[in-house]
Amino acid sequence: MMISKLLYKELRLAAHPTMYIFTLLGALVLVPAYPYGLVFMFGSLAPSITFMYCRETRDMYYTLLLPVPKRAVVAGKCALTVSMQLAMLAVAAIFALLRTVIGADSNPVGIEPNVAYFGFGLMILAVFDFVFLTQFYKTAYKVGRAFALAMVPEIILILSMETASHIPALSWIDGTSGSELVMQLPILAAGAIIYAAVVFAAYKISARRFESVDV
Repeated sequence: MMISKLLYKELRLAAHPTMYIFTLLGALVLVPAYPYGLVFMFGSLAPSITFMYCRETRDMYYTLLLPVPKRAVVAGKCALTVSMQLAMLAVAAIFALLRTVIGADSNPVGIEPNVAYFGFGLMILAVFDFVFLTQFYKTAYKVGRAFALAMVPEIILILSMETASHIPALSWIDGTSGSELVMQLPILAAGAIIYAAVVFAAYKISARRFESVDV
């Protein structure tokens, strides 16, 4: 119940307007000849801008004045980040289905927006969230440093995903046929499990670190 109220507060007062715009950029999977891995970068850029916006508007101090424990401040931001990223992936999934309806050409640049794509995306976002959140809550102030550190593994993972789609032996991860999509289901399942576990771990570590920060 507390988390839902904190999320409502984050959406109404803390979320930067660009977060809603970036959420809709999941629609980029409909653009032909586009590196769809970049969609995940928007899912990382949006929370970092919001964190910077909250720092400048002193949102953290306002939240600490509310009758909630200090860990709840972290929980609210984690809930906001997860909600935005999952909403963006949902938008991307809708437009990925639309691609199949209109019979869009295959993507010559990188991976198709298929089942494996979304599984890898969950893993990529999980890694970003872990590094970004745990680094930010060391000080609860240095957003830029946390973002820069988190982008390094994310870029490496995105490049690895896009490169793998061009390797003949791994061509099934770039496929869109029924049998290939079934083969990709374990990647999606692994992505969902990893995302949930890693984000929860990020919250626990971040909350512990924030409790020792003198704000």
